[in-house]
Amino acid sequence: MHFILLGFPTRPAFQFLLFTVFLAVYLLTLLENLVIILTIRSDGQLHKPMYFFLSHLSFLEMWYVTVISPKMLVDFLSHDKSISFNGCMTQLYFFVTFVCTEYILLAVMAFDRYVAICNPLRYPVIMTNGLCGALAGGSWFSGLTTAMIKMIFIARLHYCGTPHINHYFCDISPLLNVSCDDSSQAELVDFFLALMVIAVPLCVVVASYATILTTILRIPSAQGRQKAFSTCASHLTVVILFYSTTLFTYARPKLMYACDSNKVVSVLYTAVVPLLNPIIYCLRNHEVKAALKKTILCKGSRPRGDGAFSS
Repeated sequence: MHFILLGFPTRPAFQFLLFTVFLAVYLLTLLENLVIILTIRSDGQLHKPMYFFLSHLSFLEMWYVTVISPKMLVDFLSHDKSISFNGCMTQLYFFVTFVCTEYILLAVMAFDRYVAICNPLRYPVIMTNGLCGALAGGSWFSGLTTAMIKMIFIARLHYCGTPHINHYFCDISPLLNVSCDDSSQAELVDFFLALMVIAVPLCVVVASYATILTTILRIPSAQGRQKAFSTCASHLTVVILFYSTTLFTYARPKLMYACDSNKVVSVLYTAVVPLLNPIIYCLRNHEVKAALKKTILCKGSRPRGDGAFSS
């Protein structure tokens, strides 16, 4: 049993151009996130909860793009765009895991910013190593569990012949569209879990930033307000990018997934957003920029700090 991924049906010359562009994006995304992880680990001033979660986000996005990009790159240069049933289910499982984990992890990072700005004196007491580890671990566990439940219902569906999936990777809605069985139960489970994984973290993000905004507006000095807002501006930008692109895709009915335009939107959150996230954190965060400059100038020879989360 195998599927055919239709991908981006274009002329061979344009396929090679797409291969070159997506290969560059993939390699650059891996490099950016690896640099952030190494910078956070090696600079003692970044051994804080905020950057602990950022390193998890970077690690997640390295695997997030790796689940999709290698197969997509091969398909650009090959006439055989087939993928086995097991390969498709494996790709889908890990993709859903990373997407769900990122939703929750971004909400955890919003909570961290809420505590830092709204309860600064209690921040070290609340955001302990144990709590940060539990929040990060809980994000990963929730993503893995949600993906497993979805896969139980999707993998048992029957597919007739050699289904052609109108996408460049195995995603939930395209698979439901080509199933020969009644997929209403799988759709209902997918909708309920998507509602939980998207809506609950989104409520946490909105509530956190609403409280943060109220707190910032009460700060008497303009400099103080600017400094407080700068600590969460990069995270807020990443949240808006990720949620806006994924909600456009996963908040729509199944039948609308047949549109080719959906593949263009999918490119945004599977390639463009992971590429932009490290850049956003570097440009908007003074501590990360300073640590990166120190890393480049000192060529990794600086002494390690004794802050939290060092290993």
